[in-house]
Amino acid sequence: VQLQASGGGLVQPGGSLRLSCTASSIVFVISTITWYRQPPGKQRDLVAVISSGGSTNYADSVKGRFTISRHNANNTVYLQMNSLKPEDTAVYFCNLRGPSGQYWGQGTQVTVSS
Repeated sequence: VQLQASGGGLVQPGGSLRLSCTASSIVFVISTITWYRQPPGKQRDLVAVISSGGSTNYADSVKGRFTISRHNANNTVYLQMNSLKPEDTAVYFCNLRGPSGQYWGQGTQVTVSS
């Protein structure tokens, strides 16, 4: 399974971005997808997760600002990020966990700066 993450970029504080993670395999529809992020010099932390059934969970730091959703028809998970803060700056990775194991995307850089 290959994962392609996209949508990162440079945005001003208070702005929005939408990240996408597209899987190459139909196993996507029965898998849990998680977004992680890794700020410079820090560990990789969970941001948001969505189960195969659509249940979601978020890190406290992004609740109310980020929304994770999935579109099984095109094997894609989205992370809508609103009210972005400088502390959201990080490389964002998507992870698929399914019956054959777990897989990582290549990461997409999000930079929040004025």
